[in-house]
Formats: sequence, C-alpha cells, structure tokens
Amino acid sequence: MIEIKDKQIVLNDKACIILAGEIHYFRLRREEWQGRIDKLKAAGCNTVASYVPWLCHEPFDGQVDLEGKTRPELDLAAFIDLCQQNELYFIARPGPFIMAEMKNEGLPYWVYSKHPEIVPLGWDSKPAPTRTIDYLAPAFLQEAHHWYSSIMPLLASRLYTRGGNIIAVQLDNEIGMLSWVSNSPDLTAHLLADFVDWLQKHYDPETLTARYPFKLAIDRIRDVELRAPREEFAAELQQDLGHYMRNRFARYIAVLRSYAEEFGVTAVPFLVNIHGTDAGRGLSYPIGISQLYESYTQDAGYLAGSDHYLGDLDMRNFHDLYVMNAFMDATNRPEQPLTSMEFECGSGDYDDNHGLHYDPSSVSFKARMCIAQGNRLLNYYLFCGGRNYMLPEAVHDGNDRIAFTGERHGFAAPVDPEGRLTYSYRALAQVNKAISAVSDKLATMHEEHDALTFAFIPDYYMTEYRYPSSAKANEIVRNLEANRGAGAWDALAKALLLAGYRFGALDVQHRELVPQTTPLLVLPSARYMAGALQRKLADYVQAGGKLLLYGEVPLFDMEGREERILADALGLQPAGSRRAVDYYYLSLRTAGWLAPRPEVRANYAQFFASEHGEVLLRAADTGEACGFDVQVGQGRAIVISAAYPCVIPVFRTMLEKLGAQAVLTHDCEEHGIFMTTTATEAGERFLHILNLDGFDKSFHINEQGSPLFEGRQLQLRRKEGLMLPLNLSIGDVRIAYATAEIVGVDEHALQFRLSQPQDVIAIASSRQVIPDQNYHVKRLGDLQLVTSNKPAALDDQLTLHLGR
Repeated sequence: MIEIKDKQIVLNDKACIILAGEIHYFRLRREEWQGRIDKLKAAGCNTVASYVPWLCHEPFDGQVDLEGKTRPELDLAAFIDLCQQNELYFIARPGPFIMAEMKNEGLPYWVYSKHPEIVPLGWDSKPAPTRTIDYLAPAFLQEAHHWYSSIMPLLASRLYTRGGNIIAVQLDNEIGMLSWVSNSPDLTAHLLADFVDWLQKHYDPETLTARYPFKLAIDRIRDVELRAPREEFAAELQQDLGHYMRNRFARYIAVLRSYAEEFGVTAVPFLVNIHGTDAGRGLSYPIGISQLYESYTQDAGYLAGSDHYLGDLDMRNFHDLYVMNAFMDATNRPEQPLTSMEFECGSGDYDDNHGLHYDPSSVSFKARMCIAQGNRLLNYYLFCGGRNYMLPEAVHDGNDRIAFTGERHGFAAPVDPEGRLTYSYRALAQVNKAISAVSDKLATMHEEHDALTFAFIPDYYMTEYRYPSSAKANEIVRNLEANRGAGAWDALAKALLLAGYRFGALDVQHRELVPQTTPLLVLPSARYMAGALQRKLADYVQAGGKLLLYGEVPLFDMEGREERILADALGLQPAGSRRAVDYYYLSLRTAGWLAPRPEVRANYAQFFASEHGEVLLRAADTGEACGFDVQVGQGRAIVISAAYPCVIPVFRTMLEKLGAQAVLTHDCEEHGIFMTTTATEAGERFLHILNLDGFDKSFHINEQGSPLFEGRQLQLRRKEGLMLPLNLSIGDVRIAYATAEIVGVDEHALQFRLSQPQDVIAIASSRQVIPDQNYHVKRLGDLQLVTSNKPAALDDQLTLHLGR
C-alpha cells in the first residue's frame, strides 16, 4: 500500500525517503543496464526513474514497440523488471511530453503531421516558436489516449501495490513551460472557443461586454481580437487568460489521470513536474507554481515535483531554493509532502565544452536543504548519461537523432555516457549515505519555524501571457519582474535567513489569513495588487496582525486600475517615486527607532506622506519618506517602500520590533551560514548547517539564548554541510548531541563522519561504549562523552562500538 499523508510518503505503513536516480534505458545498450544500476545502488539510491519516450516507442503511427523488437534497449518491461531484481523502486514518466532534450519534446513526428490543427498560433496569429501543442485539442487527446492504452497496462502490471516496484507515475512534464519561455500562448481556435465559454461562466453578460467590447460569439472576430488585443482590454486579457490556463492545465492533467486509471494504473501517486528556474536562480520558479498549482491540488493522489537547476548553492542563490520549497509547500494540500523530480546533480558542463564545473558541494547542499525543508523524494537528474541513437527515418534536421544534444547525452552526469564516474559522483554518494543512515527519522520530521510567515501571491507570477504590443500590460509585468528580481524581494528573503530566521510560506491569495494562526506576515509587495487581497491584508492588520511590507505599497489592481485600499488603511498618501538612473545615486538614511545607521544606496524608492506613522526611512537628499511604523487598529505594520539592500541588522531589528526573535543564532561575523532544525513529534531533532562560502569558519551556536554543544566552538570547513543529531534515539541509544554526522547504523555500532579537530559525541544509554584507540570515553552523569582522538581533516570516519 502507498499512502500520501501528513506530508509523508508511506509504503506499507512505513514513512520513507525516496532517493532516485534518472537512468534513460533507451539511451543505453541493453547490456549496459546492469552496470549503471550497480553504480546507482552504490551511490545510495533506492529508486530508478526514467522518462518513457513516445517518440522512440512509436516512431510510426500504430507501430508501438515496448518489447525491444526494433531496438533491444526499448524493452521497457525488461528494464523495470531488472530494477526490481536489484531491489529498487521505479518511477515511470511516460509523457506524452517528456522534454529531456528530445526532438519534439518527446512527441512522435507523425502526431504533428497527422493533426496540424493542434499546433497553436500565438500573439498576432504568429506560429508558435516551440514544439508545443494545444493540450486539450480533441485530436491530441485521442492520440494521447492511444499512447496510454499501450504503455499503461505494462506499468499497471508492475505497480508496487500489485507486487511490482512502480511507486509513482508522472503525467506529462513541465506543462505550460514552452508557452512561458516564449511568451506565446496556445491560441488555437479550439482553445479560444473554450476560453469564451470559461469567460461566460465567470462574468455576467454586462461585465463581459465591458471587458471585451466586441462580438465574442463570432469566431472570426473573436480569434482576431484575442490574438491581437487592443490596449483597452490587453491587461484584462492577460489576467483572464492566466486564470483560464491554470484551469485548462488542471483539466488536462485530470484527463491524463483518467486515461491512466482506465488502463489499470491506480493506487499510486501521480506526479506533476514544476518548471521555472533560470540562469542558476530561482527567482522565476514560482511562475511554474502559479501555472500548475490547480493541477496538483485539484484532488487527492497527486504530488508536485520541483524541477530546478541552480548550480552551486552559495550566497548568491541559497535563499532561492529555500523560498521555492516554501512556496511549493504553501500551495500543497495538507497531506502533500515536497518532492523533486529533476534534482540537478552533475557538473553543470551541459554543452560538453569544459566551460563550467560546479563545486562538489553543489548536490550535497541542495539535497541537505531540501531534506531539511521536508522533501521526501529526490530524483537525481540526470544520474547517468548515454547516447542518442539515429531516428529510424531521416528528418533532415542536421543530425537525424532522437535528441538535439548530439550523439552523446548527459555528459555532465555523475556517471558519464561511457559509464565512468565523474567527480560529482562521490559527493552525491556521500550525502545519500548520511540521509539513508537516518532516513526513518527524516521521513517523519518537520522543519521548525520561527514566529513569522512569508507571503506568497501566485498572481504576482502569472506573467507568462502578456501581449508584446500593449504598453499597459508590459508596464504591469515590468513592475512585477523588477520587484521579484535580484536586488528587491530577493534581498528580503536573504536577509531573513542570514539573520537566523526559519519560516514557512502562506498563499495569502487563497488561504485564510488571521492573526491567530499567522501572527506576523512578511509581505513582498509590488505596485499592483488585486483589490480583494488588499482588503484581506487591511482586515488582517486591523484585527491584530503584524505586517512587514517590503517593496512597494500597491496603488493599482492587477489590471492597472487605481486601487488604494491597503495604502488608505495604513494611512499612507502617495508622494511620488524615484529610481537611481544615470548619475543620480538614490540613497536612503534611517530615521526614528531604526536610526542611526549608515546611509545606503538603493535602486528604487516609493514615497508617501504618513497620517500617523513614525518615519523610519528617508531619501538622503530630499528627506522624502519611504519607511514607516504604523499602528492600524489592533495591529501594526512596518512598511519599507524601497529596494532596501540586504543589511541584516536592519531586518533583524524590524522583525524584533514586531515580536519575532530568531531562535537559532551564531556569532560568525562573516555570515554565510545557513541553519535550521527539524524535529519529530517525540522531540528528536537534527541541526542542519551549511557553510556557503569557500573559506573555513569558527563559531558558536545558541538556541533561545542558550549554547548548543555545551558551548563548544564549531569549525565548519569551506563549503561543508552537516546534519547533527540532537536528542536522537537509535534503538536503545540516545544521542544527546554530536558534532559529527551519523552515516551508518547497525545493532552494535554507530558510524560517524567527523567534522571537527576533536569531535564530541554525547551518548545516553544503558549500553556501554566500548573503548577504542580512535576515541576515549568519559562518564558525565547519565552521559557517556565520547571524544575523537583524530582530527576530521586527516580521517573523517569513526565507528563507535556498543556493548550488548
């Protein structure tokens, strides 16, 4: 039995951590399968995942090969069965779309030629610049049903619930991504007719006529007007089309699920993969969440998987991953855990040109942060490389192969196309070993948060459908992109984490917002915000909520109409704005209780006159105010209407004024330390620490003002990550604390990875720690204090032997 409950993945009544590696069986010779599986098992994975490319299995209409008749490596059943023989779970990803650098994103060529009507037109009736299609076009659904009728029975007979090893099935892949990256919506005639039906259900006739002043019922007029909207309704169309496409994607996923269930795939989770990272940053990732959250929350039985390519996790982007996970969790259903279906794990040299090598810490840091935040499934992508074979029929596109990456594929993977281990393999295996050793604990733990919540507004990321010729629509999007980009909201999230705050997120657009459950809300805000949400926030503060608003105070709704509900509630009267341009160096100085602090540069500031608030921030040259402390009803708001930089003491002071103290603190003056804790219901815990910088650090850690590790100073080597036990029980042995990381457990021994010049492990147990030349044992009350005799820099492995 497979259950998704309490943010856990439960197999036969046992909560599990799934560590998967992506192996593309179709890119390997059949005789290579076992060797790649051996390497995956040696790396500590317990699951194999793979796309199942329709393009390869049915290159010609009606000629489906799932048995390896045309090519031995296409015997999918044999590969899945081989994984089971190796005691590995399997996750199937049968599309229809799979991407994976495949031609047509994995769709057969004949689908396009047979059904040209499914290929969309975009803005101004221009052909789509990608190989996207209209997902709900009847002809495409007919072919998808045919594909599922072939592949799903094979999977159904191998489900975990029927004695097989398949524990999950992914439906399609990165839905909506192609339209987003090209800003080219799928405006087929079929879609536009459906869109009009949707509009008629959401607006009364009078409102609909006012929004779209033309004959929606006449197909020819409808198609022309909606593909090239006039300025008077371009912003309205952007909003309506975004909301409609969320619904359309959800319907597409529901149809695919119904097809899968029709052919026997039931009682396993259905995965939805979420796209969105770009250029090593996660700033655009919530676009994918915005597009697809209705898809993976529409019913029980779904899991949303993140798909991220962040490269090295360092001071530049570590907070991106943290916020991405928080936003995913904010939109999940109560039972849904976090998962990652494309978890970048290789060198980053994706063009095979020796242009980039990630630090070995890259995969370790990302895995550690994701596990700490509650990820229960990581699929290392791509675990091993392979080859792109020639298409059975030439298409004359320059290489005539199944993919566009050349003959070799996956050259950045931990296992290269020829089966050699690359430098990233060891780091992946090491972090897997640490996770696996205590996976039974991690599988049920939750992250502990401080008394603040980060706000998520999905519509702030619904920017994938803007008409390029609309000044109004583009101005709205430019403002949202400027705020959510580097140097704006980006600085807010980074400052919170570097100040020691750990937080979850709340979808304030759709979830309840009351002071009783959310006493302090940190709100990244833009110039535009829906009136209903402004009212919700104003009511929240009036009722006693505490608000830290950062960015801009909204003055317009999401369609560009003036809307000042929140500004009026805060008693703020607009007084202009200013941006740093050319030779004007906009600078801000603190005032009131936030002063005195050094003046700082800023890219942008929005100024207000305050009716009754205390001014906290002013323009250095003009004295115009852009920071306020305002009492509103029973609540309080601190407003920073500027792109104030990541000055950690400033943000810490503001949060403390609002009543939020960071429970975990350290005394490292260089910062660059990420810390959080996870706990079981019984109070067993881990302290998760990352040194984000390329130099060693020494520091002390306090929790609620009291020192951890008996006040011992920790030394964290460059780019080092640790998961340290606190009050953790392993059988009848309780580890009160340890400066070393658990990497192995058996009945008579505990294995640790040392981290310090002299590590300390405090054991509470009736069982005696057996003396050894590598450590000495001292009794302190109920504790056996084990001190390592060897520095971690010389030998970082230590085994504690336990008496019976």
